[in-house]
Formats: sequence, C-alpha cells, structure tokens
Amino acid sequence: TISSPANAVIGRYNLTLLVTSGNKIFSRFLGQFVLLFNPWCSGDAVYMANENERQEYVLNENGIIFVGNAKYIEARGWYYGQFQDHLLNICLTMLDLSLYYRQDAAIDVSRRGDPKYVGRVISSMINGNDNDNGVLLGKWQGSFHSHENPSRWDGSVLILQKWRQDNYKPVQYGQCWVFAGVMCTVLRCLGIPTRLVSNFNSAHDVDRNLSIDKYYDSSGKSLNIGKDSTWDYHVWNESWFIRPDLGTPYNGWQVLDATPQEQSK
Repeated sequence: TISSPANAVIGRYNLTLLVTSGNKIFSRFLGQFVLLFNPWCSGDAVYMANENERQEYVLNENGIIFVGNAKYIEARGWYYGQFQDHLLNICLTMLDLSLYYRQDAAIDVSRRGDPKYVGRVISSMINGNDNDNGVLLGKWQGSFHSHENPSRWDGSVLILQKWRQDNYKPVQYGQCWVFAGVMCTVLRCLGIPTRLVSNFNSAHDVDRNLSIDKYYDSSGKSLNIGKDSTWDYHVWNESWFIRPDLGTPYNGWQVLDATPQEQSK
C-alpha cells in the first residue's frame, strides 16, 4: 500500500524499490502511478461529504448546459467523458504546457497539491487566447465556415483529442458554454468536484464599478462610449474545495471562469 499525505502534489510518480543489504543499496524501478485529488478523503482540500454529490460532481460523465435567453432557456446535453482513454494523460500534459510551468517548473509543480492553484492554471489553459497553447480559441462574430461552429460541439472528448492530435494547437472555435464544459471535464478528471453555472441577462462590467453604464446625449440619443454590456447568458464553473487563505466561511463552491474576457488582476 502507498500512504500519501492528503495535501500531496498531484501528477505522475515513479515508484522505485530500494533494498539495503549491508553497505550496498539495490534499486528496482517498479512502474509509474498517478496521484489525484480525492473527494472521498476527509483530509483532502476537495473533500465532499455527500456521496450523492460526489456521484454527480465527480463521477458523472454526462450533463446538461443551460443556454439561450431569459425568456427561452434551452437545455443542451454535454458529454464530459472524463474517464475516457487518454483523457487523464491529456489533462496532466495540460499542466506541463502552462505558462506557470514554463516560467518556473519547480514552483509550479510544488503547488499542485492546492486545488485553488490548479483551478487557476486550468482556467488559463482551457482558452488559447493568451498564446499559451490553450485548448480552445474563442470567437463570437463573423463566419465559422472554415472551422467548427461552437454551437455544434456536444462534448469535451473530441475537443481534447483534437487538441492533442494537432500538437496542442488551439481548437477553433469555442464560446462560454464550450469553455465551461471542457473545464468541467478536466477538473473532474483530476478529482476536483466541479459543476456548470448558467446566468441569464448576464452583466459584463468592464470598468469594475459594479454597474452597467449607458450614456445618452441631451436629446436622449444613445452614445457609444461605455464598453459595459449585458449578454443573453454566460456559463462558467464552480469547483468545491476549502479556502484556508480566506477562512472557513469561504469553504465550498468556488467560481472559475475559463472564457477569455479581460485578463485577471
């Protein structure tokens, strides 16, 4: 048996047997194993006490994404497929392709026992709009005829497989529900309980003053000045883990958004 600390770094491990005989040491490589976050382990930061919730937010490979607008909400089926062949290797490779790893591999790997950190790395890697070999390029206007229309995706597996087959070149194209669906797959694959959240009449506050600003001249004509907007809907993720950095009241569902909008501060 292998007994690992509940906060151990996730990823691939080499297992070697060392035998000491007198002043001689013999070693034998036994193989590799992969360590993941464990929602069944009470000491793990992602521990989820309710078995029904673990079944839904970790083990369920199928889900529904709500899209459309407030007056006509459409339910789209989505296949997460987090346990399909090669998906785990793709997800672990995603961590090693990130800008975080490339900037300082030792520090990056040392922080992979923290689901908060891993969630931020994955949210950056799901989109390729910041030149980091991310999974999907976002596009909201113009023609999609030369690549896949975002509305035609119905699952994560083909997207992640295509990303790997194209040597980790961003797949074209994604929009918010596609980014959220793929991110849910990756985080569940790594053992982090994750769900999707859809919000209708979704306020996009660019200048961070917590209001949507519209400008008019003295005659009541609308002025195209502000960049704030209201979207029909937006989809993002929530993942379940504790927040020792913020305190116990903040434990539970944490917001993660992989859709490329403005850079995070």
